[in-house]
Amino acid sequence: MLARVMGVTTIGIDARLVEVEVDVGTGLPAFNIVGLPDTAVQEARERVRSAIKNSGFTFPARKITVNLAPASLKKSGSDFDLPIACGILSATEQISISPGKRVFMGELSLSGEIKPVKGVLPVAHTLGKERDGHALFVSRDNAREGAVAGGVDVYGFGTLVELCDVLEGKRAVEPVQVEVARWFTRVGEDEEDLREVKGQRHGKRALEIAAAGGHHLLFIGAPGSGKTMLARRLPSILPLLSLEEAIEVTKIHSVGGYLHDDRPLVTVRPVRSPHHTISDVALIGGGQWPRPGEISLAHHGVLFLDEVLEFRRNVLEALREPLEEGRITISRANSQATYPARFMLVLSCNPCPCGYLGDSKRPCTCSFPAVARYRGKLSGPLLDRIDLQVEIPRLEYSEIASENQEESSETVRKRVERARAIQNSRLRERSIRVNGDMKARHVKTHCRCDDKAKKFLERAMENLAMSARGYHRVLKVARTIADLAEMELIGIDQVAEAVQYRTLDRKLLDG
Repeated sequence: MLARVMGVTTIGIDARLVEVEVDVGTGLPAFNIVGLPDTAVQEARERVRSAIKNSGFTFPARKITVNLAPASLKKSGSDFDLPIACGILSATEQISISPGKRVFMGELSLSGEIKPVKGVLPVAHTLGKERDGHALFVSRDNAREGAVAGGVDVYGFGTLVELCDVLEGKRAVEPVQVEVARWFTRVGEDEEDLREVKGQRHGKRALEIAAAGGHHLLFIGAPGSGKTMLARRLPSILPLLSLEEAIEVTKIHSVGGYLHDDRPLVTVRPVRSPHHTISDVALIGGGQWPRPGEISLAHHGVLFLDEVLEFRRNVLEALREPLEEGRITISRANSQATYPARFMLVLSCNPCPCGYLGDSKRPCTCSFPAVARYRGKLSGPLLDRIDLQVEIPRLEYSEIASENQEESSETVRKRVERARAIQNSRLRERSIRVNGDMKARHVKTHCRCDDKAKKFLERAMENLAMSARGYHRVLKVARTIADLAEMELIGIDQVAEAVQYRTLDRKLLDG
């Protein structure tokens, strides 16, 4: 007997339907799986055999051939346990699966329990976009995650027996429903607030501009000056994720296996802060079967590299292409996957190995070659991609002990949201959301300056030996400053403020 059941596999954050063909024929007992299965798929033979027996069904002592089509597509993971088991039971007429667009996805335990798997949300999202009447059958623990996508009915089951009873019509079950809106009402109780940061007006202003325009940011200063404190408060002034953004982020976390059982949708902008010993593969993604790295897990959020000059240079250089393209394509001998990686990069570093170069209170003990080697890890091309480069000075006692009330994150966030609303209105037809994502063609259209601003920018390019990329980034920052001021035309004040955030790259490179 031949049975056909639909399964599914993920490639990056996209899903592909796989037809699971099961033939139970005459011959010596055997159980073969073909169609480019990996080791985990091959091991399904033992899991499926035990699950069927322990669920009260009969496992046929015949020749079983399972074909996963298309055969040219590499199959990986334990997602195919459930469709293979259903196919065997249907082929042996122990259950009857009526024709329809049912898609099965799940891992089976030896006892017949349906266990959760990774990547259910991308699968449900893809099926929902097709709007072709599909229904998705998964583990009960994955059901809410799949239901978040909308557009497809998702059914959750605890055991193979429960699923078979529903397929046979012995019991009815309703598709899982979730209230997506309620996940956006939660606010972190322990969220760090800008009001806790004393002084550092210049740093706070740069933080606001970065948040408003989605710009990359570098803080440089002596130990204890407040670089990390400022950087860690950036998420508190960022707007909430939209539903579309939240689904994009959740798809990446779902594929990576980072979703929490009690929260099937990521509604808070992700903040990733890897240790300086991280490898380039862990940062950008990879492995034999490409998995998302830190830059993709930070999609629509913040990637914070504290003490960036302690990172290996090859790790930092790997950031250059994703910063420009907003995505990363990982190619391996077995497969290729593309993950989105549109994040805000926030860096902090000391000016030298001892940390006190240029400090007014403590002398620097580093030699010139040591300083040059230390700074050399941050290359010119990478630094050129950082829109805002800000020196954070040491705080004086009067600032630390001040009782003055500092501006709260909520107040700053409202200004940021107004600026982003202006950008969304301007850029929505360009498939980008913020000024930091604009390409050169967008800059030419949307970053118009008055005559004084043009002349000032011309002199700045000559004096700072600014590259073409640096020129465009200055204009993008100036556009954001103008949006914060709700100005249509960029003036000399906005350009001058944007240029001052580019002077640090020359200091770092020239010493």
